[in-house]
Amino acid sequence: MTAVGRVGAEATAAWHSFVRRRTAVFFTFFFPVILVLIFAVLVQTNPGGGGLFAEPPAYYLPGYLAVVVLFTPLSRVGSEVARHREGNRFEKLATTPLSRVEWLLAHTLVNVAIIGIASLIVLGLMALVTGTADLILDPASLALVAAFVALGVAVFCGLGAVLGATADSQDGVIAMSNTIALPLLFLSDTFVTPDLLPAWFRPAMGLSPLSYFARGVRELTYSGGAFGAEMGVLAVLALAFFAAGAYAIPRTD
Repeated sequence: MTAVGRVGAEATAAWHSFVRRRTAVFFTFFFPVILVLIFAVLVQTNPGGGGLFAEPPAYYLPGYLAVVVLFTPLSRVGSEVARHREGNRFEKLATTPLSRVEWLLAHTLVNVAIIGIASLIVLGLMALVTGTADLILDPASLALVAAFVALGVAVFCGLGAVLGATADSQDGVIAMSNTIALPLLFLSDTFVTPDLLPAWFRPAMGLSPLSYFARGVRELTYSGGAFGAEMGVLAVLALAFFAAGAYAIPRTD
């Protein structure tokens, strides 16, 4: 079997494993719905009013997308690696032609598909509840947003694999994921604008991969500005984190 065949077979198995877990499927797609309804409908924005959510609704679309791009791969891939370790599955995989890179690539592709669907739900809800007056949703922009989503997912799948390989249990993975994800979500130019943070901290936002995702998507869907630098940095980070994740996956347990 070729590498493409091995990756395809593992991806198919991972997809079927996901859809069989009805609770996981429900909350994976229901979570972004709740998020948009709470912040876009109940809290709402207050353009020009100062404080949090002081920008137009379209400004926060990258933040909503960032939630699923960040949390879902971290927890899913991290838990999957931890589950494989607890079940000694990597020892069995070591006897097959499937490499660690191919295994992680297959699971990354599945996560890209899952999060792509969740992102479409977020876009549809945003258009429905806030309107599209400030959103740029032409086919070219949407295709580039999909590329940003894929790169962001690759980053956090790689990080999730590292967490799964280092945590002592699946519960440990969830705890580590939340500890990392929550600060990143609110300190990465997603919901909290840089001017609300101390001046000394703002340069540190450039250390977060999520900042480049949010800024690039915002340029595409709201500002209409240049996004090439953000995409380039995110692509490099995706390769680096994916390589780190593949290296961290144990050959045996």
